[in-house]
Formats: sequence, C-alpha cells, structure tokens
Amino acid sequence: MPTEILMPALSPTMEEGTLAKWLVKEGDTVNAGDLLAEIETDKATMEFEAVDEGTIGKILIADGTEGVKVNTPIAVLLEEGESADDIKSGESSAPKSADAKEPAKDEKAGGEGSGKGKSAEPVAKSDTPAPAAPKDDSGERIFASPLARRIAAEKGLDLTQIKGSGPHGRIVRADVEDAKPAAAAKEAAKPADKAPAPASGPSADAVMAMYEGREFEEVKLDGMRKTIAARLTEAKQTVPHFYLRREIRLDALMKFRSDLNKQLESRGVKLSVNDFIIKACALALQAVPDANAVWAGDKVLKLKPSDVAVAVAIEGGLFTPVLKDAEMKSLSALSAEMKDLATRARDRKLAPHEYQGGTFAISNLGMFGIQNFDAVINPPHGAILAVGAGQKKPVVGSDGELTVATVMSVTLSVDHRVIDGAMGAELLQQIVENLENPMVMLA
Repeated sequence: MPTEILMPALSPTMEEGTLAKWLVKEGDTVNAGDLLAEIETDKATMEFEAVDEGTIGKILIADGTEGVKVNTPIAVLLEEGESADDIKSGESSAPKSADAKEPAKDEKAGGEGSGKGKSAEPVAKSDTPAPAAPKDDSGERIFASPLARRIAAEKGLDLTQIKGSGPHGRIVRADVEDAKPAAAAKEAAKPADKAPAPASGPSADAVMAMYEGREFEEVKLDGMRKTIAARLTEAKQTVPHFYLRREIRLDALMKFRSDLNKQLESRGVKLSVNDFIIKACALALQAVPDANAVWAGDKVLKLKPSDVAVAVAIEGGLFTPVLKDAEMKSLSALSAEMKDLATRARDRKLAPHEYQGGTFAISNLGMFGIQNFDAVINPPHGAILAVGAGQKKPVVGSDGELTVATVMSVTLSVDHRVIDGAMGAELLQQIVENLENPMVMLA
C-alpha cells in the first residue's frame, strides 16, 4: 500500500517549515539515505533523507511552500509493484518521515522507537492478521496502526477509549502496549488541556487601517522572525525577570589582552574582549553552581558544565550558538570556536545541537556604541548578561584621587524562578572580579 512521507521535525521546537526545494521528482526511484528535499526551518536550511526504498508516486507539497506543519504528508512513496493508481486519499499505510533512521527489523531489539521526526512505526511479523480499523460512535474511522490494533485486540482494549500520540492522533504501539482497559477509559475521560489565550493587541487589519493613505512597504514575516516574536513574547509574559546592574573597569583587561595578542600574533590568534567575557561568565557559573541552572516547568535543572550561549546578529534575526564546556577551554580555543560558530550562523549553516541548550547567555551590543540595555531571557535559560560599550569615564581611584578609567556597563537579567536576588548578585560579582582581574582566569 502507498506510504505517506511526512514533513519532519528537524529540531525539538520546530512546528512548521518551508519546503524549499525538491531534489527528486515523481517517478524517481529512491533508496534509504538518498536526499529527497531541502527543508527551511526558522533557523537553517537542512537536507532531508529517505528512510526506505521505493518510487516517488506523488509529490503533495510544491517547491517553495511555506508554513508546512510538522507531520503533514508531503509526498507518497510506492513500493515495488505499486503504481500511482493505487494512491487514494486517506488510504496510505503507516506514514514515514524521511528524517528518521530505518527501524530495526526485529521487534524485540528495535521496538517502536522514537526520534526526531520519526513517524514510521516498525511492524513485527505475525501470523495473526490485524483487526479491521474500528469506528467511533459517529461512524468515523479511528486511525490506528495494524500492530496497535492487533495488540489492542489481544488485550481486550477499546480503541475508541485511547488517545493516539502518532501523527494526526493516530494510535500507535506505544499507546496500547502498556494500557489497561480501565486506564484507557480513564484517559479518554480526561478533559482536554486548554490552549493558552493569545496575547491581546490590535489585529493586522486594525493596524493597516491606521496607516491608510500613507506610503509603506509590507514585509512578510519569515520563519525566524515569527519564532523570535513568539518566543520573546512568551518570555516577557511568563518569565519573572529582574535586573542587576554593575560597572566594570576594563583597564587591566585591555592591557592584558594587548600583551597576550602580541604573543599570539605568530599563531594568527587575536583575542576579543568578548572572548574574555565568555570565559569570565563560564568560570562564574562554576563558582556559583546553583546559578548554573534552567527552568524545566515543574523543576530546576542544575548543569555541571558551563554551556554559554552567545547572541549573534544575522540578517533578519539572530542565533544563540552555544559554547559547551566553556570553563574548560582556553581563551584561544574559545576565540576560534566563537569565530567559527558566528560565521556559520550568518550563513545559516548551524546544526540544531549547536544553538540549542545552555544555561546562560551573553548579548553584547558594545560594538554598536550602546552604553547599556536590558536583554530578554531566552527560555529555559536562567539568566542573560547584556554588555555595553567600554567608555572612558572619570572615576575615584583606590587612593581617593580622581582619575580616568575605561568602564563597561553590564546588566544581568535573571529568571527569579531559578535564581534569587542574592544569588544573582553573587554571580554578577564573580563575573566582575574575573574581568577586573583577568590573570586569575588563567590560573
């Protein structure tokens, strides 16, 4: 029976994407591992592989189609002996996402499996045919895999009482394997979770009406801008931010950096102030381990390594690539890694694991002359450091005399659910001490 190929989830947060380009056409024969298409997410353009062999019977979503929801059928794969005449709407077999690896053939060893973008259910061989697809009280077909129907029949489960976790609510093996009749009925009786109310604000039509008669250009939102808008709106509405501000004297760091760069010149290494800031934050998280944490809904996760994210501005948005184990790396290693991540971020060539995770972020606008600002926390991070420009200012020296120093203003935005005020102040104090005494970061 023809098999649907579904729009894959290429990252844990992906809900929709753009089918940028098909690399195959109808009638082409494909094998597992062959490239099928290029999918554009909110962050990058990624290649999409086949997990099974067959013939592309029909392409359902055309090149360039935007807003394709995850698990939407995008093509139909035909097995040997099948033809396009076998394709009937809604009658294809268990859908397969081309992003997933081919499931194990042995049921015990491979199981049903789960993975990013994986929607094909491995079916164990059995001499017992699967029961016919059941229907609910209104006569509508209940979609369940053959294996799920077989297990349900053996256990005496009523599929109308089981909520499916597969694509489009399809009941799969995992839904019935551990279910009990009473439990299944109880699960079905649970009220559906209420969707959060949308943020209030004027509608698009209302805003357009305000500017009727004025010359303007309408800019269509791409996936990245939509994601930024949604996530940061959610962050400001749901994360209880508080802010801690300090000024840091940079003269010792600037001299130390200049001396180091002279010594590293033969190796082609040039350290930036941002490299020192990354190192200072990584070491501060080790000094205040309770602050090296993220909010996880009903719990706090404390990480052992310092995985520091750094905001990188790109055309149309930003990335926050993560430097993992930053406390263990030398300044030159951090500098080289940051340059590589920033370059690939601007080219939208980062893999999801390179910009997801971390507990702490840095946003540096000092190179734009910004003196100070408050950054928005990127959930689930516990804090973000906003860094302004270093400026010459009059200060009172240790001997009480007025002098001039290079001073940088920083603001630590903190999630109060994760980090309390005193702990946040201690973390910021550690960052200040590291930057004002840079040699200690090499100890």
